Amino acid sequence: MIEDLQLRVLPQVAVNGDELTRVAARERGVSPNRIKSLKILKRSVDARQRTVMVNIKVRIGIDEIADATSATVVTYRELADNAPVAIVVGMGPAGLFAALRLIEMGVRPIIVERGKNVKDRRVDVARISREGIVDPDSNYCFGEGGAGAYSDGKLYTRSKKRGSVEHILQVFYSHGADENILIDAHPHIGSDRLPVVIEAMRNTILRCGGEVHFNTHVSCLLLNTTGDEVRGVATRDGKEFLGPVILATGHSARDVYRMLNKVDISLQAKGIAVGVRLEHPQHLIDQIQYHNPAGRGEWLPAAEYAFVTQVEGRGVYSFCMCPGGVIVPATSEPGLLVVNGMSPAKRNTHWANSGMVVELHPEDLPAKYDATRDVLAMINFQNDLETECFKQAGNSQVAGAQRMKDFVDRAESRLIPPSSYPAGVQPSRIDRWLPKGIATRLRRGFTTFGKQAKGFLTNQAIVIGVETRTSSPVRIPRDTISLHHISIKGLYPCGEGAGYAGGIVSSAIDGERCAEAVAHLLLHI
Repeated sequence: MIEDLQLRVLPQVAVNGDELTRVAARERGVSPNRIKSLKILKRSVDARQRTVMVNIKVRIGIDEIADATSATVVTYRELADNAPVAIVVGMGPAGLFAALRLIEMGVRPIIVERGKNVKDRRVDVARISREGIVDPDSNYCFGEGGAGAYSDGKLYTRSKKRGSVEHILQVFYSHGADENILIDAHPHIGSDRLPVVIEAMRNTILRCGGEVHFNTHVSCLLLNTTGDEVRGVATRDGKEFLGPVILATGHSARDVYRMLNKVDISLQAKGIAVGVRLEHPQHLIDQIQYHNPAGRGEWLPAAEYAFVTQVEGRGVYSFCMCPGGVIVPATSEPGLLVVNGMSPAKRNTHWANSGMVVELHPEDLPAKYDATRDVLAMINFQNDLETECFKQAGNSQVAGAQRMKDFVDRAESRLIPPSSYPAGVQPSRIDRWLPKGIATRLRRGFTTFGKQAKGFLTNQAIVIGVETRTSSPVRIPRDTISLHHISIKGLYPCGEGAGYAGGIVSSAIDGERCAEAVAHLLLHI
């Protein structure tokens, strides 16, 4: 007999197969000897009460052996020689999953990526921290894998209405991700392991007959004579690629937004969130979240947190929390300073960090940025704030930092605790130079979070500026049914950069949806 059971156990039981078997046998009222197999299907930590528990869904075989795994390997067939062609601009999660879905549906993807392959990106990413040198086409934002490749690999999303999260996870698993991503409530591949998975996905695309063009920067769209349909794209070095275009460039491709705006392709200003990176010692977060002075102990993972409140009509919240992680320089252009966070697969560094950001609407911008007349106003605000951050850092990537409680108290931090940020940190009055509406709301938000979690508001933590790349600052409007641009046929704005996703999984889902729309166009299905 094969049965699924929901168990609630102590952490030390959750990691012990024999103990789990005994608990399952007791739950079913049978001898442990009769349980011939036990497979964990889902797992989540519940730390809401003083005693931390683990919720586990298991599949047991009573007097027989259940299937060894619940995982499904997704396979792809080679494309026909006469397969129709579609262009995919960008090779982040939206572009990668769009290409794979096109192959599944019998369409040949031609991927055009401005940056380098995921392996060669490593050198350019490292140079930002070591030498302060930023390659505008190869950095934490641009290159194979997109912004997620070297800035975390978290796979948790609430975006479940638009597609199958489970399918996205199965595709990652099929390309080498650990099976735990199919089990854990908050799945995570890790920045150290995700590049290998991305390379495997690229190899699948090539093996099946797709094309990948690295170091190929799209400079313009090719339109028909009436200007209402895309024929393809042209690149900076004079190449042309013809076919319907899935535009999956990511939320930092400001040159793409400017190019679209210059040729009067409709864009919409969109709200973002702006703030800082907040970094605590991981042991302190473990103590707070697990209600234990000893921290997480031997059996629990590095603790996470999520905070949200409202201050003066705008949300203040934690974003992209990275337990056991590091803070990284995430600018995509020289002369700017932006930070982001990431975690390795084991989440085993000494630090925990998250974005702490304030909701910002176009109408909240200072008077010099008129979003009613300029759809790029939010981009200009982002750019100016990142420029100011770079200036405050002495025109370097050595980021300004301030102790958390000093920030709240509007006090100078003369000494900064050790940080994970590889380019280094230096004292800075972030409370003064951060825009007033953002700084004020952050201070009040931190005070609220400190009351909700005793010990969270502390000078053991530091804030590092600035965090501005939380989402796309514009939306590229598209038809709700056909998914092509509202006025330009053959152009499919896609993923986070188009304003329709927020993170790896939701971007992947949107990539698949756009691929299906293109396949329906080309194959008349």
